[in-house]
Amino acid sequence: MDDSRHKDATSSSTCFSHFCSSALRAKTLKSSSSANNSSDGLIRRLGVFDLILLGVGASIGAGIFVVTGTVARDAGPGVTISFILAGASCVLNALCYAELASRFPAVVGGAYLYAYTAFNEITAFLVFMQLMLDYHIGAASIARSLASYVATIFELIPALKGNIPPWVGHGGQEFFGGTLSINILAPILLAVLTVILCLGVGESSAVNSFMTAAKVVIVIFVIIVGSFKVDVDNWSPFAPNGVKHIFTGATVVFFAYVGFDAVANSAEESKRPQRDLPIGILGSLLVCVVLYVGVCLVITGMVPYNLLGEDAPLSEAFTSKGLKYVSILISIGAVAGLTTTLLVGLYVQSRLYLGLGRDGLLPSIFAKVHPIRHTPIHSQIWVGIIAAVLGGLFNVHILSHILSVGSLVGHFFSFFCEVFALYLLNHIWLLSYHSFRSGNWTVSNQKQTGYSVVAACVVTLRWKNNTGNRVSSKCISTWCEGVLCIFLVACCGFAAGVLYRFGTHFIFMIVAVVIAIMACAALCFRQGYSDPPGFSCPLVPILPSVCIFFNIFLFAQLHYEAWIRFIILSIVSVGIYAFYGQYHANPRSDETIIYHMAPEEDRH
Repeated sequence: MDDSRHKDATSSSTCFSHFCSSALRAKTLKSSSSANNSSDGLIRRLGVFDLILLGVGASIGAGIFVVTGTVARDAGPGVTISFILAGASCVLNALCYAELASRFPAVVGGAYLYAYTAFNEITAFLVFMQLMLDYHIGAASIARSLASYVATIFELIPALKGNIPPWVGHGGQEFFGGTLSINILAPILLAVLTVILCLGVGESSAVNSFMTAAKVVIVIFVIIVGSFKVDVDNWSPFAPNGVKHIFTGATVVFFAYVGFDAVANSAEESKRPQRDLPIGILGSLLVCVVLYVGVCLVITGMVPYNLLGEDAPLSEAFTSKGLKYVSILISIGAVAGLTTTLLVGLYVQSRLYLGLGRDGLLPSIFAKVHPIRHTPIHSQIWVGIIAAVLGGLFNVHILSHILSVGSLVGHFFSFFCEVFALYLLNHIWLLSYHSFRSGNWTVSNQKQTGYSVVAACVVTLRWKNNTGNRVSSKCISTWCEGVLCIFLVACCGFAAGVLYRFGTHFIFMIVAVVIAIMACAALCFRQGYSDPPGFSCPLVPILPSVCIFFNIFLFAQLHYEAWIRFIILSIVSVGIYAFYGQYHANPRSDETIIYHMAPEEDRH
C-alpha cells in the first residue's frame, strides 16, 4: 500500500515537473541567412504601401460611419477629443509593436511570438487562445454584418427590394427563441474570401488594396462634401455633458483603432520587414486617426449632437441635408470596410495557426505551406470553416456576448497567468530542482492578446540583453523585481478603472496613479536597459508602462459576463496545453526553440 502511494506521488511529481519545464521553455533568436530558403516557407511580396493598406483595411470597417455618431450622442462635439485621446493611446501601443516587429522581422506570430521569446511557452499559448477567441468570433460577427449590408445593396434593384428572405441576407431565420439564427450569405462570403487568401498573398493583398483604397476615397469624399454643410454653431457647447463623457467616449472608441497590430503578423511575407513593419504599423494608425477625426468634425458640425440617429447617424445626417446619394456611397463604403476587415482578420488567423503548428503546440497539419501558392492552405481553410459555422448559425447579438471576453480581457489574463501562475511555478521549480540553470526561466505574449503584454515584452526584452539582470544572489532577482513592478502598474490601472467605473471620489484614483508612478520609477532606476536593433521605442520603460496602465484601465470597464468567460477560457486554455501542447512542442537546441532572423539583405 505504501509503495503504491509512493509511486502515485512520484508519478504526480513527474507530471508536474514536466509541465513546469515545458511551460518555462522559451525561444531565442539566431541570426541565419538561410532563414527564408526553406521550401515550406511563405514568400516575401508585401511592400511598405501594402502593409499600410493592410493595417488600414483591418482597422476601418463600417464602424467609422456608425460609432462616430453614436458616441457623439453622449460626448457631443467633444467626441473629436475622444478619438484623439484613443488614437494617442494606440500610437503608444503601436510604438511598442513597432519595436518588436523590427526586432522579430523574419517570422509570423505577432504577440504570440513576442510572448514566447520574452516570457515562456505557456504564456504564449494563453495569448494565442485569447487571440483566437477574439478573431474567430470577430470574423463571424463581421461576416453577418457584411451579409446584411450586401443584401441592402442588392435591394437597390427594384425586383429584389423586399423579396430577399431573412435566411439569405438581413438577420437570419431564427430557431429556439433566437439562440440559433440561420444565414447562408455569411458563409458564402467567407468561402469567397478564403479562396482568395488561399490563392496567394499577392492576390489577397491586391484585393485588400483595392477595397481599402475605395473605402478611404469614399471616407475622404464624405468628409469633403460634409464640410460644406457644417454649421460651426453645432460645435458649441463642445462638451455638453462634461469632460467625463469625453474620457468615457475614449474608452469606447479605443477599439475603433484595433487592427494595426495585424501588420506584425505579416513579417514573413514583408519584403524588407525590419524597415517596413514599423512604418506599416505607425503609418496605418496615423491614417486611421486622421480619417476618424475628420468624420467626427463633419458629423457633429452637420447636425446637433442630440439629434443624431442611433443606427446610421452619418447616413441620416446626409439624408437630412438632401444628400441621399452620399448615403448610398456610405453603404458601399461600409461593404468595402467590412470586407477588408474580414479579409485581414482571416489572413492573420491563418498565420497564427501556422506559427503554432510549426512550434508543435497545434497539430503539424497547420504548419504545412502550399509549395506553389506559398500560403498555409490548411490553416486558412480551417479558420474559414470555423468562421462560416459560427457566422451561419449565430446572429451578431449572440456572437457579441461571446466576444465580450475578448480584447482587453487578454491584457489582464496574460498578466495574471504570467505573474501569478508562472511566477509561482518558477519558484516551485527552482526550490525543487536546484540544478535548474539559474536565469534561463527569465527568458521565457496579441490583438492584442494583448497590447499590455506587448508593452511588457518591450521592457523585459530590453533587460534580457543585460546579463547582470538575469542572475542574482538576492532572495528576489532583479528580473522578478521588474516583473512585480510591471504587475503593480497593471494592478493600479485596474484599480483606477474600477474606481472610475463606479464613480468614487477622484482622490482614490490619484492614489492609484501615484503608486503606478512609483512602480514606473522603480523600473527606471532599478533596471538596466540596452538599445535594440532596428526601430527603438522611445522612453522605455515609461511609455510601455503608460500603455499597460491605460489598457488595464479599459479592462476594468468590461461587463461582469466577461469575468465568467475569462475564468472558463483560462481553464480551457491551460487544459489544452496540459493535455496536448506540452507533449508535442518541438524545442530545439538546449530546450529552446530557435527562430531565425531575416537575411542580412532584408534588414537594410
